[in-house]
Amino acid sequence: MLHRLHRLTASLLLPLFMLEATGCTHVVKKPVAEVTPVAKDEIVGITTLAGVEIKFDATGVVRDDTVRATAHGAWVIVPVDSVQRWWLRRSNPVATVGLVAGVTLLAIGIISVVTYDTPPPQPVDPGTASCPFVYSWNGTEYVFEAEPFGGAITHGLERDDYSVLPSLAADGGRYRLLMINEMAETQMANLAELWAIDHAPGVQVLPDEWGALHTIAAAIPPAIARTQSGTDLTKWLSADDALIWEPAPVADSTGGLQDEVVLTFPRPANVTQAKLVTRVGTSLWGAHVLRSVLELRGRQVQDWYNLIDSSSAAVDSVHSWALQEALYGLEVDVESPGGWEASGVMGGSGPYMAQTRVVMLELPSATDDSLRIRVRATRGFWAFNYLAVDYSADQPVEVDTLRLSRGVASNSSDLVSLLSSTDSLYYVMPTTGDRAELEFPNVPLRPGMERTVLLHTRGFYQLHLQSTTEADTALLRRIENVPGATAQYSAMLYQQRPVAARPAN
Repeated sequence: MLHRLHRLTASLLLPLFMLEATGCTHVVKKPVAEVTPVAKDEIVGITTLAGVEIKFDATGVVRDDTVRATAHGAWVIVPVDSVQRWWLRRSNPVATVGLVAGVTLLAIGIISVVTYDTPPPQPVDPGTASCPFVYSWNGTEYVFEAEPFGGAITHGLERDDYSVLPSLAADGGRYRLLMINEMAETQMANLAELWAIDHAPGVQVLPDEWGALHTIAAAIPPAIARTQSGTDLTKWLSADDALIWEPAPVADSTGGLQDEVVLTFPRPANVTQAKLVTRVGTSLWGAHVLRSVLELRGRQVQDWYNLIDSSSAAVDSVHSWALQEALYGLEVDVESPGGWEASGVMGGSGPYMAQTRVVMLELPSATDDSLRIRVRATRGFWAFNYLAVDYSADQPVEVDTLRLSRGVASNSSDLVSLLSSTDSLYYVMPTTGDRAELEFPNVPLRPGMERTVLLHTRGFYQLHLQSTTEADTALLRRIENVPGATAQYSAMLYQQRPVAARPAN
């Protein structure tokens, strides 16, 4: 029997610029149409425009254009227009859960409200795109921790994913997970296994995009982080915390729809490599735009799927387009005496749960004691939480692969044969609310070591699209072939998004 689920990560996010746009201060999550259980959302904290995180003692309320709560025993009253992000916690008294943590929901009108005297009209939910949600059993309850194979929107884009599960705890000689479909999409899981990674105390173990493991012994935050316009992002990007920088999909003063971010780190002498630690995710708005691009294909979307599923050249073209447009991959440049040099690629993740990854960087010769790194991100598509570098050599680790020992789907299917290896067998989740209870054996921790547990998954998903019209071939051709056209399309959608009326006082 499943236990009550709580989102202890408390990272359901609402940006200020969306509140200004909608005029809506009443915020309760509207479930996806396919989800029937009633959940409860609570405001548990805020992040202000000044970069101050305030955690509430109890649930906050929104009234008279202010958010009101107690923090550390004292009353806090903050004007809504000073709030950069709202932090919500969702709990559910039944065995399924609604939409999650780590998102900017008002960006696409998914929010209805939390607490107000008169509820406003519910905004239209235009839909978004995601992946399975994975919850770790921490010994007391399930905690939302992973959202694997994001961006793998058809079989030809199927990929492996690697997610560290910091909350997962052994319970009676086993590890327990939930995998749940919480989106209007069909999800296809090919593999689910755990890696029990034993390592020296005091170091962090993180994967790169391809599953290679790296130890982080001395991560250094940026000394300076600024955009090309001079906006100081240093405190926003220097820690894995509640300060998450996510620019709106609107043009800057020069008409540009990309932000160039330059980070400066101290650099020891004679180092030739660095590990860039990233907690950077795809934004919910970005996922919504990519879904909208798919819907432009109308009734011909299946033809596009068939092409991607049958042609490696078509797959390569999709990957190149996403990187060129800075949509689901960001090129990482390192400054050399001769100028900027491409050194690595930062992948997307999320949009609901950004994963921490390592990007290995080859460093050019240096003329001073600093390392300067540049990324150029399309506005509205990215949420930046944390960036740091580590110059230490990777330490040895011991890895045990834990195969699925028990897997039961919500339809009572046995999943062990479906999820134990990469093959042609899949666990298919076609309906919102489909879920799997997964159990893996524990192995003893090696003496004198600490353990990190990582989830290795493989799969893909297909969105449930409104594909009833003819393809908009002219717009699709522009998006595919004109640099920057996707960002322009995103900005246009942003200006046209539905808004909710402010409730009467």
